Amino acid sequence: MLRQLSLEDRARLAPALHPVVLGMRDILTRPGTVVECCTFPEDGLVSVILPIAATRVEVGMIGFEGVVGAAETVLDGRCAAYEHIVQIPGFAHVIAVTDLRDAMRASPTLTANLRRLVQGELYQARHTAFVNASFGIEARLARWLLMCHDRIEGDDLALTHDVLAVMLGVRRSGVTLAVQNLEGARCIRARRGLITVLDRKRLETAAAGSYGHAEAFHGRLMGAV
Repeated sequence: MLRQLSLEDRARLAPALHPVVLGMRDILTRPGTVVECCTFPEDGLVSVILPIAATRVEVGMIGFEGVVGAAETVLDGRCAAYEHIVQIPGFAHVIAVTDLRDAMRASPTLTANLRRLVQGELYQARHTAFVNASFGIEARLARWLLMCHDRIEGDDLALTHDVLAVMLGVRRSGVTLAVQNLEGARCIRARRGLITVLDRKRLETAAAGSYGHAEAFHGRLMGAV
């Protein structure tokens, strides 16, 4: 996301950006708490989780194309609506919300980019709701694996069945069966805590049309990533 900004906007943000390491299971925001900083991932993967009672469901994901905390900052919100948790470790740059808002006031182009980014996040969440209501577990799993694959280097996804169950909002046993089916179709190879994408085209076919819409919309908003 930072590399998509103009040189002027990057220079404006640079003094306030601080490099950080994103560790596995680090929680970047909690629902109902004040968002004090925004995180620009360079790599790794952050899940957007909606926890209600004893249920936790992933409603979106953020990688190098996005910003954790952008919605709260751009929409001038005070409290986080979701839990943002690191599922795949990586590196990032962090900036205080006050500094980012100061930069937005000084730069219409930065403000426009962040607003478009938030629009893309909203579309991803709503499309996820549509997919969860309209597609089976296997297609939904294929879609999430493709989305993860988009955001990492290489073909290995360090994801456990428990994490995938949260992503899909289903029981672990349902995830295990869906993984076995995708393995049988030679889309992926599954080992303990690791899924390897073997054939992306087959995986896209398994997604049965559920994948690609949010990605295309993001491309129209932000350009190719």
